[in-house]
Amino acid sequence: MKLNKLAMGIALGLGTLGAANAVTTIPTTTIKIVAFNDFHGQLESPGTFRQTPSSAAATNIPVGGVDWMAGYVADLKSQNPSTVVVSAGDIIGATPLVSALFHDEPTIETMNRLGLEFNAVGNHEFDEGKDELKRMQNGGCHPTDPNSCQGASVGTPVPFEGADFKFLAANVVETATGKTLFPQYAIKVIGGVRVGFIGMTLKETPTIVTPTGVAGLEFKDEAATVNALIPKLRARGVEAVVVLIHQGGTIPVTQSASTINNCDGGLSGSPIKSIVNQLDDEVDLVISGHTHQAYNCQIANKAGRLISVTSANSQGRVLTDIDVAISTVNGEVSSVSAENIVVDRSNTAITPNAAIKTIVDNYKALSTPIANRVIGSISAAITRTATGAGESALGDVIADAQLLATQNVGFGEAVVSFMNPGGIRADLTFPSSTANEGDGKVTYAEAFTVQPFGNTLVTLTLTGAQIHTLLEQQFTGCTVGYPAGAPVAGQASNRIMQVSNGFSYEWREKGTACDNVDPASIKINGVVVDPAASYRVTVNNFMADGGDQYYALTQGTNRLGGALDLDALENYFTVNGTVAPGLRNRILLAPAPAL
Repeated sequence: MKLNKLAMGIALGLGTLGAANAVTTIPTTTIKIVAFNDFHGQLESPGTFRQTPSSAAATNIPVGGVDWMAGYVADLKSQNPSTVVVSAGDIIGATPLVSALFHDEPTIETMNRLGLEFNAVGNHEFDEGKDELKRMQNGGCHPTDPNSCQGASVGTPVPFEGADFKFLAANVVETATGKTLFPQYAIKVIGGVRVGFIGMTLKETPTIVTPTGVAGLEFKDEAATVNALIPKLRARGVEAVVVLIHQGGTIPVTQSASTINNCDGGLSGSPIKSIVNQLDDEVDLVISGHTHQAYNCQIANKAGRLISVTSANSQGRVLTDIDVAISTVNGEVSSVSAENIVVDRSNTAITPNAAIKTIVDNYKALSTPIANRVIGSISAAITRTATGAGESALGDVIADAQLLATQNVGFGEAVVSFMNPGGIRADLTFPSSTANEGDGKVTYAEAFTVQPFGNTLVTLTLTGAQIHTLLEQQFTGCTVGYPAGAPVAGQASNRIMQVSNGFSYEWREKGTACDNVDPASIKINGVVVDPAASYRVTVNNFMADGGDQYYALTQGTNRLGGALDLDALENYFTVNGTVAPGLRNRILLAPAPAL
């Protein structure tokens, strides 16, 4: 709980009565919290991390890997036996093939051995729905996929053992029962101190997860949820309150080893700052995530008191080492100090966990025949880097692949395809991967990393007017066509869809909601779209069901299901041979109005 300044002052005053020249120090015990977020099943190293925002690539630090994370955790625990390991969500979902092929069981099994104790559910934990998420907690084999329960091949128990750590979901309620999907909080006695951990995901989860993944669930306000729990925790003797929340902010600097403890801009305008500003004064620490940023901030709560708010980048690159000093006299938190540290694989003082590495290596061996299969080639790197108008070369390629898969008679007869930018998770790089397939070759594993969600294509009919509405729904402030219960503010930030060859339009933010796209600029093969005409449009099933707040797509008619998105991409490589980067000339910024 918060530092009680009055009680502390009385204690100090009483000390001076006994010895006029003595200074009484309130005895404290220190607990250590090791935190991370957005691991996304990155069992192996995600690559390197910059030393500074401007440092040369040659000086980059090799980082991550769950075995190295475990080594760092063990080292931190050796410094203080009163240590707990926590996560702020998205440990699974949007994962590399070595985890995803086995329904993320490898991630759960290695996290058990790393010593994770509490995980606040994130939005990606819901990618396969609540029943699958419950299986992650409780164990048991996947009901249909034989790739599940492969632990006998890698040295772990069979059937799948489930998580030894607890999923926490204070603000996620099953509508059928009125109960939370997982416990709202957990209490752990650490160093003789009762510490309460409240776990939550962002209330906007239904807008960024496939609707079937969150069916039957309600996501409540984060700050109100925390504040309502404080009296319950106090009644149970909790002396320190830690909030684990899968929501975050950003800082306006390039992520690097030299900036991971910065708080430039103070998270101004971010969702996490707004949440913290509303929190009860009994909250001592907020561990956040979701934005894949590293920061170490002091943000004012509802009472105006500054509290620590941390985040540890993503994919196991960074851990947050937090020391919380608590009075053994009155149970008050006297200080919180946090430091983000890079999981540096070149650090000779750290010993990676050999048993965990064996598990990962064995799962990798099981996946290798699939992962290393070459599916195509590229002439140069094809990246997610967007133009000022929001178009990327890789987005062009993926949208074209989806159109190719659905344009023929019997497959949808689509004339345009749209792709949500958040579904493109990695670049296609030109140099050979560790599979040694050769420069310019694209393996199945690399393609999977780009599109890991296993979405299917859906072709549907929209009018030209509905296409215009859809394009407007990409921008902040436009809620035309939103259903009841949708976020009243619209998009939190612009989400520019990627579009297929032959489709083009111009936009410019004018300061007026739903008036950013010039209808006369919306063209298919050079012909202006007719508002009253009907067009066949292909998207993935996530978008078709209103994901990412593209609600106009839910009005589409004559739906036809299609191939997996990844199969469409592989087929595109097969048909086209060597694929070049998209030209990024389909989405343009409209000329600024004359002064």
